[in-house]
Amino acid sequence: MKFTNGFWLLKEEISPIYAVEYAGHEIEGNTLTVYAAQNHIRNRGDCLNLGIITLTFTSPQENIIHTELTHFQGTANAPVRPEVAGQQPRVEITETDTHLIYRSGKLEARICKAPSGWNIDYYDGNTRLTSTGYRNEARMLNRDTGESFMVEQLSIDIGESIYGLGERFTPFVKNGQTVSIWNEDGGTASEQTYKNIPFYITSKGYGVLVDTFGDLEFEIASEKVENVQFSVPGETLGYYIIAGGSPKGTVSKYCQLTGMPALPPAWSFGLWLTTSFTTNYDEETTSSFIQGMADRNIPLRVFHFDCYWMRAYRWCDFIWDPDTFPDPAGMLRRYHEKGLKICVWINPYIGQMSYLFKEGKEHGFLVKKENGDVWQTDLWQPGMALVDFTNPDAVKWYASKLEALLDMGVDCFKTDFGERIPVRHIRWFDGSDPNSMHNRYTLLYNRTVFELLERKRRKGEAVLFARSATVGGQQFPAHWGGDCSATYSSMAETLRGGLSLACGGFGFWSHDISGFEQTASPDIYKRWCQFGLLSSHSRLHGSSSYRVPWLFDEEACVVLKEMVELKCRLMPYLYRQAVIAHETGVPMLRPMFMEYPQDRSCHNLDLQYMLGDSLLVAPVFHEDGSVEYYLPKGRWVNLLTGEMLDGNRWHQGCFDYHSLPLMVAPNSILPMGSCHDKPDYDYSSGVTLCLSHFEDGAASTVQIPDLQGNTVMTASAHRQGNTITLEVQGEGSWQCRMLSAPDADIVYSGNIAEIHLK
Repeated sequence: MKFTNGFWLLKEEISPIYAVEYAGHEIEGNTLTVYAAQNHIRNRGDCLNLGIITLTFTSPQENIIHTELTHFQGTANAPVRPEVAGQQPRVEITETDTHLIYRSGKLEARICKAPSGWNIDYYDGNTRLTSTGYRNEARMLNRDTGESFMVEQLSIDIGESIYGLGERFTPFVKNGQTVSIWNEDGGTASEQTYKNIPFYITSKGYGVLVDTFGDLEFEIASEKVENVQFSVPGETLGYYIIAGGSPKGTVSKYCQLTGMPALPPAWSFGLWLTTSFTTNYDEETTSSFIQGMADRNIPLRVFHFDCYWMRAYRWCDFIWDPDTFPDPAGMLRRYHEKGLKICVWINPYIGQMSYLFKEGKEHGFLVKKENGDVWQTDLWQPGMALVDFTNPDAVKWYASKLEALLDMGVDCFKTDFGERIPVRHIRWFDGSDPNSMHNRYTLLYNRTVFELLERKRRKGEAVLFARSATVGGQQFPAHWGGDCSATYSSMAETLRGGLSLACGGFGFWSHDISGFEQTASPDIYKRWCQFGLLSSHSRLHGSSSYRVPWLFDEEACVVLKEMVELKCRLMPYLYRQAVIAHETGVPMLRPMFMEYPQDRSCHNLDLQYMLGDSLLVAPVFHEDGSVEYYLPKGRWVNLLTGEMLDGNRWHQGCFDYHSLPLMVAPNSILPMGSCHDKPDYDYSSGVTLCLSHFEDGAASTVQIPDLQGNTVMTASAHRQGNTITLEVQGEGSWQCRMLSAPDADIVYSGNIAEIHLK
């Protein structure tokens, strides 16, 4: 929200209380409380009739400092804050003549005590990250409405870029934008988004998390151009400064604070095919799709039934439509026998025609208005109500309905919606603030479903296909990018959304291949297949038309087959990257600046990405097949064509439907598996260790996991002169391939291979 009228003036209706001068402090254990007066205090008389901003400094983990600004402390209905993990870090609080210093690890908050010199600098060691000072921290009162807001402004350095704030389809660098952290079902072509995360990272490597689920707005260099401003209604505002030393380190620390992503099962990385949304289908239709894929030797791993597996008007009652699926248990058994996993669509809404509406109303399981009525709307489903996940009994009730589907043979759920959550005149079972529940709802919804899957399935088998999210939602993968259109522009905005979401620690991400709305041309379909199969999760899905490739053209079948087979062969590498995302929070899909923060040319790139640490992907966004892409320093090898290119420069190329810039990073070992028709197999059996260009003196190590994520093979390579020595430890069988020098001599001796370059 903007409060000013240019640099000099405030809006006429706004009355501010600024933090202007240090007015004392208190220390209790690891908590530092500092008082900031709104005016310069010259004598005792100045202590009257003024406001005080109280700042509280704490640290939940090393190198993370939480700062809380409060005006009035007696306000009821405080906003609900995201859950965080504390680790009791060592904290030091020191005082000099001029400053108070609050230190956690290497991170410091330096509070200036000088008269009229209010300022807080945040330092990582000797590096100043950001600061706040004169007229940056305030309580703003709207005299016309009586509404109060708390405001913070953190400085942006010259040339510093801001990223993240959830899945955003607007320009990737957020400088100059106004961002509202409010989940909406807005598609991919607007400033609205399904996944709002009040966390940003910067090109300097630190991050900021504002700890509220409530209404929150950011002005990123868009009110004061040298600041990131964030404001919330009420009398309290808290935020975390997170110093991880680098973008990847900071995202990792953010996930340590808010929750690490679970490791999805390996089978979920295969191709998903759906019925699409409003198409007409029955078992004969779905079986024809499955058989059509088999006839064309296109590996299929998951089949998804979208909304109309249930009867119209009754979403959700979780009952198969008897007219189209008279024998659902038998059908699921037959599909399992074909080697498929089954996913079905659900949402947290209960239409009035569903038998569950009566049950939910009688037992108090549905969200109510303040007057005790069940909240209802005709938007989406007639008389639709909402499950109240703040009620533990409602959670058990909802989960029990899904459990019956799991017992029937369903393997996972597409947890759609979760954004359309009312706030006006609403009463939640546990008394939660309605404003905070708007974004928080999706966390409770997806947690309910994910934890059910963890209870009912073998360890490591739980996976969702979720659309909405908030802070902590990364714990329940995977997520997809929502309703995109069948255009190149929408394909690009989808990628921007995924890159922004990755900045919030969402390790596993997908999108509707070829677009949800409209029907793609054969050209766009084939290009999107390339992009989609080079994402962590890959799904063919649409709205009013099917997405099987033979409906586009026969070449589409060939392209899809090639890309699915490539992804299956890449699984030893990809699943190790999945384990890294699970263990560290560093996502599989990474913006270029995250992997190469020291390369200024990477800071603005949003049409290419790293898939893990060794593969660079530049999707084709033009009908003529042209691509312009940037390679960081070193010599890169195209995995598909074998072409070797120098980095630290831009490249242009034109690619047919069977190739694209899929570049292997310098000094990398890329393990490729022996299986091309499924994603879940023994990765260490017959693995090919592909070495990219190694510089003299360079060394690299790669680990290969089993299907539970445990390391079963480790390969290390080192170049000395014209010889690269590759040593392999662990179980399995392997061979070596030199990507940059295919005619190199390779001599095997036990667990060692020597590559002699010519």
